[in-house]
Amino acid sequence: MSPRTEGFQLRVNGRSHQDEPRAGQCLRTYLRERGWFGVKKGCDAGDCGACTVHVDGEPVHSCLYPAVRAEGRTVTTVEGLAAPGGELHPVQQRFLDAQGYQCGMCTAGFLMTTAALEAERGTPDDDGKLDDLPRAFKGNICRCTGYRAIEDAVRGVRHVERPCAGEAVGRNVGAPAGPQVVTGTARYTFDVEVPGLLHMKLLRSPHPHARILAIDTAAALRVPGVHAVLTHEDAPATLYSSARHEHPTEDPDDTRVLDDVVRYVGQRVAAVVADSEQAAEEGCRRIEVTYGELPYVTDPEEAMRPGAPVIHAGKGPEARIARVEDNVAGEVHGEIGSVEEGFAEADVVYEETFRTQRVQHASLETHGCVAYFEPKDGEGEGTGERLTVRSSTQTPFLTRRALCALYGLAEDEVRVVAGRVGGGFGGKQEMLTEDIVTLAALKLRRPVKLEYTRAEQFYGATTRHPFTIGVKAGARADGTLTAVQMRVVSNTGAYGNHGPAVMFHSVGESFAVYRAPHKKVDAYSVYTNVVPAGAFRGYGLGQVTFAVESVMDELARRLGMDPLVFRERNVIGPGEGMHSPIGEEEDLYIASYGLDQCLSVVRNAIAGDRSAEEAPEGWLVGQGTGMAMIATGPPGGHYADARVSLLEDGTYDIAVGTAEFGNGTTTVHQQITAGALHTTEDRLTVRQSDTDVVRHDTGAFGSAGTVVAGKAVLLAAGSLAERLRTLAARHSGVARHLCTLGAESVDCAGRTVTLKELYEAAHALGAAEELAADGHWGGSPRSVAFNAQWFRIAVDPDSGEIRILRSVHAADAGKVMNPMQCRGQVEGGVAQALGATLFENVRIGERGEVTTAAFRRYRLPQYADVPRTEVHFTETSDSIGPLGAKSMSESPFNPVAPAFANALRDATGIRFTELPVTRDRVWLALDRQRRGVGR
Repeated sequence: MSPRTEGFQLRVNGRSHQDEPRAGQCLRTYLRERGWFGVKKGCDAGDCGACTVHVDGEPVHSCLYPAVRAEGRTVTTVEGLAAPGGELHPVQQRFLDAQGYQCGMCTAGFLMTTAALEAERGTPDDDGKLDDLPRAFKGNICRCTGYRAIEDAVRGVRHVERPCAGEAVGRNVGAPAGPQVVTGTARYTFDVEVPGLLHMKLLRSPHPHARILAIDTAAALRVPGVHAVLTHEDAPATLYSSARHEHPTEDPDDTRVLDDVVRYVGQRVAAVVADSEQAAEEGCRRIEVTYGELPYVTDPEEAMRPGAPVIHAGKGPEARIARVEDNVAGEVHGEIGSVEEGFAEADVVYEETFRTQRVQHASLETHGCVAYFEPKDGEGEGTGERLTVRSSTQTPFLTRRALCALYGLAEDEVRVVAGRVGGGFGGKQEMLTEDIVTLAALKLRRPVKLEYTRAEQFYGATTRHPFTIGVKAGARADGTLTAVQMRVVSNTGAYGNHGPAVMFHSVGESFAVYRAPHKKVDAYSVYTNVVPAGAFRGYGLGQVTFAVESVMDELARRLGMDPLVFRERNVIGPGEGMHSPIGEEEDLYIASYGLDQCLSVVRNAIAGDRSAEEAPEGWLVGQGTGMAMIATGPPGGHYADARVSLLEDGTYDIAVGTAEFGNGTTTVHQQITAGALHTTEDRLTVRQSDTDVVRHDTGAFGSAGTVVAGKAVLLAAGSLAERLRTLAARHSGVARHLCTLGAESVDCAGRTVTLKELYEAAHALGAAEELAADGHWGGSPRSVAFNAQWFRIAVDPDSGEIRILRSVHAADAGKVMNPMQCRGQVEGGVAQALGATLFENVRIGERGEVTTAAFRRYRLPQYADVPRTEVHFTETSDSIGPLGAKSMSESPFNPVAPAFANALRDATGIRFTELPVTRDRVWLALDRQRRGVGR
């Protein structure tokens, strides 16, 4: 091979780059380091496709493609798809028109894959992949959409509308960030250039339970480029919880930034800060730690037994752990009536134990943040610096509060901001990186970045809580429930973040949706030496609903009743109280009722269904239903502030604290404002998820984006509309009731006053403060939403393979603010729940270590796995929610697993009680059935 005579060179989107890549560097990091932020990191293993680019027209996963191989080649990223004049590529336009995205982290990959396949059309390389999308997208993963919107985008189906002024509510208004998402210019957490940036890597524990006896950092500090090694000796001794709630007392304070006791394999032991990730990783390898291993326990039942290792020994009442010596983080017990009497009254009693597994959120943007210093706002000299933390978080305001408490800082010394967040699902209702990065930034007074790898997401972040649910229920011969009893054990892992709250929530609405005179619950959130669990879509309801709905289905079968009729006989009705043995929530009401309509949708689907005809010959066919109720917001207060302002150019500014991560709240906030101000969405800008923007916002969790933050926006926009009419009347001399707001002006009894003129008039009148209005909502009172899911499936008795023949979902969302977006939330929730039902499982080894720390070992739903769910919305309008709306981000997840399990029971005659119902489990159960072994 002849020596190279010229330097390294490649062209990216028409621009020449001559910097040589580092040894072993992949093309993804090479491109991002040069500002091509449209190239995303989702896995760094070639599993998700988010990093797809074109090299000489061929799509490649740039995380696997060595940068040196691109020498002399032409590279196109999503930023280079559009024409030089800015006209969108046809594929970009179709994704924009169909809104074929939610969080958008995967979108560049789908765009680049689709564009490459379209370029092959009619060429010798065309192998028909675009006519077979499961094959075309086998290398691309979307966690948010459920894939239907992506299919519509590829096929050119347009959903986005441009409604007239004041008519945005209830229409398919496109997301305001859509053009940025499809062109790769939307800025996520790490899509920024920070001068002088240092990089952090974490050394993690190899032991499930151990005391750190000594740490020798000398060799690590000698690594060139290493600036600091942080250990428990550098960290505050303060105990806190990584969970973020409006009221911190909801969670045990059992965590330290860096601890001298490690409680699970993967817990952080030390942090190395260096000029590069490579130097920081080498520094981690050079740290020498002496551990004193301690006994460990990974099973929650064993953890509660006498003599079990005490995981948080020595922590006192200030930690708010229910029973330290028994490893019980939280517990709840209650009884209505007497279940003993209720079972005695029953003609049929059914009792079973159900188990649900750990599930990873798998948001494509991993946890991480960047902390840096910027000048304080203020007048005069010497105002100093403040710390800015740019984080992939659902809770910027609560994270700021926690950082200030942890490090003794005033709130004006810390700003927390979230860019566009690449998926959350509850996983980013935590403070997992901001605490340690802030420690480093404060120590070094330099910008510091920590970005989790995909493996760290599995063993260093959180999961859904695994549950064991014992249910006993009785009913009379006419189908009337007499008693329901549950014993619930939730495995919260090594730390109690969200543990008691998830446990408490899990036995609330799941109990209250059914009438029964006798109810009892005993529930425990238990510490074990495994990766901590945390908030996850449904917040415990999905786990318990799987058990309750399976039991209701089984009771109906044993009574010889139609399961739908059995449910209709026992569910609560409009205006009824919601009774749970854990106590009634005084601010929770049935402010609108759509459960009857949800069940009618299922009944109609069954009546007209012919999908069984599509089952292969010899396969077993069955159908099943599940339903669920959820409160439209968390208890105890969930607060949002909003401000809407008229700007000098006659457009409006919306300032709201909640984050956008594909949940669509930004669009809804625009729609609400456009309706109140009788304008169009293109005349509205939104500033959000920044602690500088408004006074406070609890966060984007608990399905609060529409019903809480949206309510605050509605109040602010409505107030501003009144103020502008008053100003226009004062300016024009026309009676106020004759002044009508329009898109760009106010009609004052035939005289047109432009909004620009009104802005100037307000300043001339000394009434500039009237150009803005604030809104606040405290999240109470709350309503409830209902969902029902129905499946018809076919099962191959010879292999255990399952095919979904039809999927129907009914959603009681109140006034549907944006049908396109709401449908996407339902489809995404169903797809995610199907993953948890069929194959997703964070597996734990004998020592509590995660053994599935990569997408290829942890199977996510891909395009070929997800059916096209028919989504039906009920006709309801809520008396509490803004403009009649209810929440619909979490609730679609909850009825899916039981509906599928009930369909599987119908097809096979076997009651599956453990998730996931993998193909091998189904085959083994059928084999046992054939051989007459067991159940």
